[in-house]
Amino acid sequence: MDEANGGVLCRGGGTAEAEAEPGRPPHVAMLVTPGMGHLIPLAELAKRLAARHGATATLITFASTASATQRAFLASLPPAITSLSLPPVDLSDLPPSAAIETLMSEECARAVPALTAILSGLKNTTRLVAFVADLFGADSFDAAAAAGVARRCLFFPTNLHVLTLILHLPELDASVPGEFRDLAEPVRLPGCVPIPGPDILSPLQDKSDPCYRWMVHHGRRYRDAEAILVNSFDAVEPDVARALRAPEPGRPPVYAIGPLIKTDAADVDTDAPREACLEWLDRQPPRSVIFVSFGSGGSLPAEQMRELALGLELSGQRFLWVVRSPSDEGAVNANYYDAESKRDPLPYLPQGFVERTKEVGLLVPSWAPQIKVLAHEATGGFLVHCGWNSVLESLAHGVPMVAWPLFAEQRQNAVVLSEGVGAAIRVPDTKRREEIAAAVREVMAGEGKGAEVRAKVAELQKAAAEGLREGGAATTALDEVVRKWTGGGDD
Repeated sequence: MDEANGGVLCRGGGTAEAEAEPGRPPHVAMLVTPGMGHLIPLAELAKRLAARHGATATLITFASTASATQRAFLASLPPAITSLSLPPVDLSDLPPSAAIETLMSEECARAVPALTAILSGLKNTTRLVAFVADLFGADSFDAAAAAGVARRCLFFPTNLHVLTLILHLPELDASVPGEFRDLAEPVRLPGCVPIPGPDILSPLQDKSDPCYRWMVHHGRRYRDAEAILVNSFDAVEPDVARALRAPEPGRPPVYAIGPLIKTDAADVDTDAPREACLEWLDRQPPRSVIFVSFGSGGSLPAEQMRELALGLELSGQRFLWVVRSPSDEGAVNANYYDAESKRDPLPYLPQGFVERTKEVGLLVPSWAPQIKVLAHEATGGFLVHCGWNSVLESLAHGVPMVAWPLFAEQRQNAVVLSEGVGAAIRVPDTKRREEIAAAVREVMAGEGKGAEVRAKVAELQKAAAEGLREGGAATTALDEVVRKWTGGGDD
């Protein structure tokens, strides 16, 4: 590993002399704020730029997320994609209770000088045509401007509904008295499904928390971008996609370029043993198993964990559950920076549950190969936390959802999926075992709402695939962005 412009170069790259030769490929620098849910779609964007446009990319990550999981992921990327880590930033002055959104925003703002040095170095050694920051990284536009990078774009890894809310946040901040959770009427924004106040993004639910002010700040800074690239597609949010296509003074153009999801094609090892959970799925009937997972960063309180177990048992459906120890000692996002279960989760399950369900269920501690599970013909449903990456993976594989949101924008996503697009059935907030069982049964085998959800997801799977084909909406949108980067670019 080599020091490079104030950061740590993790892999790849060539000499400055080689990179400076004429005919160099366009290069894109991408800032990844913490979280695998931010890294994976940006890496997929870099892969698509490399494969379709011959571009190279540098993913710039934060020292706070240098986990083994992230290092392994970065090491698996193609040679066209290199990575740099920013040096550590001192956040010791922030209170222990500081929200994740505050930590990420502060770390980005304080890293601007180091990032300026990195971008200046890349500008000297590559044909740097654009800088892309993700949703908590808008302050990094200052670094790109200082380094003389002409084209500065925002990558939004979640959906058009959340983007619309954040873009409107400065005016909502001025016009909505009190807390969102106390509103008598849902929040209505152009093209969006009405969102009840309690389901608005969790970092907006306490206006006295610094993370609320940070989100308002980001809403203003987003308008400094030349373009906003969104990991969504028109068919899943048709009305808001139409609204955002209409030009608006002072708002950057918005391009829906998704779904950008991780594929396992690049890391297939024919000599590797097949995961035990996939061998178990091989023995189950088609579309008979509900996959239960709360993403790389989610865990449940012990009481909800017990009700979920008993609800799955009561449903009579086969299940594959990625189970973690409960979150009672911390927040439901306690695993955000490290996806491993903190303790053995099995003792927290109801007495006798494992033995009673051993013929129909499989419990997998901490992690399962989610893409492979969703792609398996035995998987017929997904009980999901509504993180947007997981939602897109489910839609891309045609798997209907049971929505169980935890934090961040997940409650809002659950409203969009259940009340708007009709791709999920939401478990009531009371989370009683009978309610869980009913939602699971309906999605897996119901003839009413469940049948409608299954049909809608099949339709969205087809639309997602069509958008990524030659001439499809997502491919055309990204082509237009790259033309702007390279046509009058910063070379």
